[in-house]
Amino acid sequence: MNSTLIKNATIVNEGKQKKANILIENAIISKISTEEIIGNFDQTINGENLHLIPGMIDDQVHFREPGLTNKATIYTESKAAVAGGITTFMEMPNTVPNTITQQLLEDKYTIAKNCSLANYSFYMGATNDNLEEVLKTDPKTVCGVKIFMGSSTGNMLVDRKSTLENIFKNCNMLIATHCEDEETIVKNSAFYKNKYGDQLPIKYHPKIRNEEACYKSSSMAVELATKHNTKLHILHISTAKELALFNNNIPLSQKRITAEACIHHLWFNEDDYDKKGTYIKWNPAVKTEFDRLAILKAINDNKIDVIATDHAPHTIDEKNNAYFNAPSGGPMVQHAILALLDLYKRGEISMEKIVEKTSHAVADLYQINKRGYIREGYFADLVLIDLNDKQKVSKDNLHYKCNWSPFEGHEFKSRIKCTMVNGHLAYCNGAFNEKEKGKRLIFNR
Repeated sequence: MNSTLIKNATIVNEGKQKKANILIENAIISKISTEEIIGNFDQTINGENLHLIPGMIDDQVHFREPGLTNKATIYTESKAAVAGGITTFMEMPNTVPNTITQQLLEDKYTIAKNCSLANYSFYMGATNDNLEEVLKTDPKTVCGVKIFMGSSTGNMLVDRKSTLENIFKNCNMLIATHCEDEETIVKNSAFYKNKYGDQLPIKYHPKIRNEEACYKSSSMAVELATKHNTKLHILHISTAKELALFNNNIPLSQKRITAEACIHHLWFNEDDYDKKGTYIKWNPAVKTEFDRLAILKAINDNKIDVIATDHAPHTIDEKNNAYFNAPSGGPMVQHAILALLDLYKRGEISMEKIVEKTSHAVADLYQINKRGYIREGYFADLVLIDLNDKQKVSKDNLHYKCNWSPFEGHEFKSRIKCTMVNGHLAYCNGAFNEKEKGKRLIFNR
């Protein structure tokens, strides 16, 4: 039996903080006690002056494998995730080929089984014409179905109302949506291109992918889900206006319609385009400070249910193109928790709320088996944090394959000390132990 004792850490879990000891045996938390735990253990970790949280469960990443491995791989990005305190990820289907058949879906699981340092699940992708394949998806072993209700890679845009009706009506598992109205975006793009040409300044990105585009698509998804009683999860909310679509008067366990916020929409605003340029070009776009503050408030008020990264790396050469040729997306998993901890230190969110929205609520929303909490009998997916050890982001300490970050030059006020995945110390004090790999998620559905 492999055993690890974590001593004297301040545990942040289920809305409380307390100093305690944790015993981990064979991947599972076997004992949590405020009293000393006596015994002979394979390793002992001193958690004095450190905070212990459940590992972040990131419900939206793009790790680019297969087909786009010049940008990233499941191995490289899961490694960066673990260094950032993310112990579990759910990855999107817009790889090459798109993950739109059951065989292509299982191919991804095979890759991850052999190389992922973090736990994993993969979304089944919906298109305008693969409903039969979508309905074969096993809800006990697959996190959800992804619908791009906005422009995306290849055949992933689902823009037929009849197709959407059929998916929402017939799919019995969680549907996650990217909501931006394509017609609005095309119209806005033509207007600004006619006005500024190919050298359109990046600051107009939130004018093209504007509030109207987001709200029109999100409200249609909510309308469809309400009509068919679908379990709908709207990803990366970026506007204050969309918040009216969500309910904070009922507990998460009773919600059929939920929402996610992403780190970049909590950190950046439109004033940052002048300095960061296409490095903060995401879809949906980073918008106003008013929107950023409204999203933060919605997290604190439980209108928004979870926080994710939408980690989506591209090469530096790709991002250095002019507006229309620069792809949207950027790397985020290594610094997501650190960014949230900076927001905590600024008084914008509590540590308890960070843990709730990055771990507890994600596990509850997706009905993940025995993860997302620091509880006896649960998998030991744990992160030790030093709130007083600063860390400046530079290319020298990045683990992303793309080797850039929108946070370069920023000094975070905290540091991830150690990350444990299924009781295995995968990362500690800057060093990785790749001896054991992550596990496929199981869902209690």
